[in-house]
Amino acid sequence: MRRAIAFLTPLGGAAPPSPTAMTWFPVVGASIGLGLGGLWWGADHLWPPMVSAALVVAADLGLTGMLHLDGLADAADGLLPPLDRARRLEVMADPRTGAFGVTAVAMVLVLRVSALTVITPSPLLLAALWCMSRTAMVTIARTLPYARSTGLATAFLGGRAFPVACGGTILAAALAIAGSGHLAGRPVGVIAVGAGLATAGLVAALAHRRLGGFTGDVLGAAGVLAETVGLLVLAAKW
Repeated sequence: MRRAIAFLTPLGGAAPPSPTAMTWFPVVGASIGLGLGGLWWGADHLWPPMVSAALVVAADLGLTGMLHLDGLADAADGLLPPLDRARRLEVMADPRTGAFGVTAVAMVLVLRVSALTVITPSPLLLAALWCMSRTAMVTIARTLPYARSTGLATAFLGGRAFPVACGGTILAAALAIAGSGHLAGRPVGVIAVGAGLATAGLVAALAHRRLGGFTGDVLGAAGVLAETVGLLVLAAKW
């Protein structure tokens, strides 16, 4: 578990990644979401909703070391323009961020702040969505082939997808149901989890079609977009 914490957050000290670390991704994701949810709940008592929402988004960037947001930027630059496979991988490895990446990051940050502004703070709902996003990352990594011959994500290769996918989804759904009491109906939280998983699946399908598999950037993009869509579902006028 310490290796999962060390990879997904700046906490936990230096620890090399391993396939077994991915097994703990859903639990670590739920813990991050729960912590952010606690901040969200507390900040809502001190500041207007817009300010508390922005603080949560900023805290999330800090807790994740902006690793997943960087993946979103690189994935957008590589997957969206009309390029051949080799060039897509080159672009995604380039530390510079292009127009597609900048636009994707800006839009996601705006949507996340806007959604959190109108949702009643619920630590359990954030725990559910953050658990769901890490579950999606593990499922993609253990289902699709790796698109590169070398890279950071190679350390995570191996292991079965089904146990983590099943356990993580059940945990996310349970947290969503427990945290949805203040919504129009408890199924809304589960719908948000399902929508997030579906979004991650679409990102994975696009990566498989255009890259032949996944990369670490694809995992980050899938996770961030899954969380964002989940928040938008919760923010809808049910």
